Amino acid sequence: MDLKKRLARLLLAKSYKEGDFVLASGRRSDYYFDCRVTALSAEGSWLIGKLFNEILAQLAIKGVGGMSLGADPLVSATTVISWELGRPLHGLLVRKQAKDHGTAQFVEGLGNFDQGDNVAMLEDVVTTGGSLLLACNRVRDCGLKIGACCAILDREEGGREALAKAGYNLLSLFTRKDLLELGRS
Repeated sequence: MDLKKRLARLLLAKSYKEGDFVLASGRRSDYYFDCRVTALSAEGSWLIGKLFNEILAQLAIKGVGGMSLGADPLVSATTVISWELGRPLHGLLVRKQAKDHGTAQFVEGLGNFDQGDNVAMLEDVVTTGGSLLLACNRVRDCGLKIGACCAILDREEGGREALAKAGYNLLSLFTRKDLLELGRS
């Protein structure tokens, strides 16, 4: 079975729920996607790392980052697999709030990068794109460039368009339709 189909099946089993939910954006939805359950499983982490590395293989980037807490396992999986593949990518994590001690920074891991380096930003789910845009802005404010944005699931609810308007390209592993079709096949 191919890796994308394996991940789709795992995501449906562990992370996809149907019902009535309020999303982080405040919108209501008939489904909820909690990718952390899958991303924190051994197989899920490995599959996510492998598939994100496939997407990123053709891009000239030095690392990957994302908004903590959702992107933490995605960044870790992607960096570990990148090393295994002989194309090491460093990681960085963006805080929702700056530390109130030490360097009081929003972005962790900057010591692995030089000003102007290209990075790809990772996200589990893109709905409006708000969280990803905030993370991109904070990373850009630190002097890095955003080479791409990658998501596991694009909910197709305006996030891709919001990111494009800001100058970012969204590369996603799945849309809801893709996930359901592939995961149930």
